[in-house]
Amino acid sequence: MTTVGESLIRLLEAQGVDTVFGIPGVHTVELYRGLTGSGIRHVTPRHEQGAGFMADGFARASGKPGVAFVITGPGLTNTLTAMAQARADSVPMLVVSGVNARATLGKGLGHLHELPDQRGLAAKVALRAFRVESPEELQPAVEEAFAAMTAARPGPVHIEIPTDVMALPAAPPRPPAAPPSPASEPPREKIAQAAALLENAKRPLILAGGGAKHAAKAVQALAERLGAPVALTTNARGLLHAHPLGVPASPSFKAVRALAAESDAVLALGTEFGPTDFDMYGDGGWTFPENLVRVDVDAEQLARRPAAVAIPADAALAVQALLEALGGARQGRNAGEEGERRAARARAAARLELSPAMQRQLEAVEAIRDALPNSLIVGDSTQPVYAANLFYDHDRPGGWFNAATGYGALGFGLPAAIGAQLALPDASVVCLSGDGGLQFVLAELGAALDADAPVITVVWNNRGYREIEESMRGAGVEPVGVSPQPPDFSAIAAAYGMGSERVETVQALPDALHRAKKTGRPALIELLMP
Repeated sequence: MTTVGESLIRLLEAQGVDTVFGIPGVHTVELYRGLTGSGIRHVTPRHEQGAGFMADGFARASGKPGVAFVITGPGLTNTLTAMAQARADSVPMLVVSGVNARATLGKGLGHLHELPDQRGLAAKVALRAFRVESPEELQPAVEEAFAAMTAARPGPVHIEIPTDVMALPAAPPRPPAAPPSPASEPPREKIAQAAALLENAKRPLILAGGGAKHAAKAVQALAERLGAPVALTTNARGLLHAHPLGVPASPSFKAVRALAAESDAVLALGTEFGPTDFDMYGDGGWTFPENLVRVDVDAEQLARRPAAVAIPADAALAVQALLEALGGARQGRNAGEEGERRAARARAAARLELSPAMQRQLEAVEAIRDALPNSLIVGDSTQPVYAANLFYDHDRPGGWFNAATGYGALGFGLPAAIGAQLALPDASVVCLSGDGGLQFVLAELGAALDADAPVITVVWNNRGYREIEESMRGAGVEPVGVSPQPPDFSAIAAAYGMGSERVETVQALPDALHRAKKTGRPALIELLMP
């Protein structure tokens, strides 16, 4: 016999989990009993929100669910922000927490870490929230949790285990249930309708969202077959890098909206049409095309926006089915050339829509990309990230992600970068953060060192919340609260035993990145802005 806590570790191993992020506490000691001797690595952040963001970054980089262990009460509430970000961005994350003993729940007796309804609180954010009230309920809960995270649209799931259940004897886990069936084939009649619309279009367009980032080759093949420009939302950047049909620009831009308006058929792949991609400036200028074909793995999401043809399917499967239905080689060269001309006009016009300040900010992001090709750049909410979310061509599918769209949690960058680095230890991983955002999570520099995660943190130091200050001035509001004094980041890095340097120009950034990369250790580069 094993305990429930030990059985949990075995069940996670059976699901392919090799890393968990967490901070142990008196309410989760029994969950840690089985970690020693297991194949699971435990990484200790400095704050439970960091545990959640690390799990998020691990999941985005690896494609597998990230896992966090947190304590009852404040451990879970500290992690809710990260869960909400994962929910907004469709990231699979499992949060396992303790909860007080079964007989005390909901009675308000003042127990340590007590919440009125912890499971109910988590259920407002998670896809599913489970409570394991007996040893027999553990394995079904774990298997249902992984099914929920990996079937259809991913997101966070929560499992809580009462403190009086963790140490109970449990029978060894049964062989795991069969994994969920692979995504079903897209409906043939819908594919046929979509193929007919796209085949007959003279000016087709593809809108690619984050749901298509795992289908890069298929999307490129379809774009070339149709001669269709491909406009990329933030989470799709990296598809069609430097390709003549690629348009790595936000649909909030007039140029991309004009491209959509002139198109006589639009195929939208894995995008929810969220305002932070399609209406960043809140001007209501995006309009849905008449001949819109939507592909989304979430049927509920499809029902929220109008479409001439709605295909409930995984983007990769749908694109492959469309290629088969269309058949043949690429359309005539004239169609391909026209598509490339349309894409080139949109790219050029979109980049010109960036303000001069944003042009300079974008140069910093491009300098990182060019200095460390095929890297992952994990952003926080900071000016160069905002600029690049509007226009930026990354060179690796899934290699550009941040929390500056959707939920928009500040402090995401560094812990998410650590998670991504641990998921892909051979990759170059750069955290791009502002001085304000990094102060949310400064202590996670220590976690990077503990975990031997050679993340390079680039700090865009403009001494405050400059973006918010400019927004306040633009609204005629006297700026208040936007100038928190930044610390001496190099001194803090030195206090952790981490190498650092300061640079004052974007032109000096590539050499600094190369020096940091050669150390093979976590490093910090402070880019001082006027």
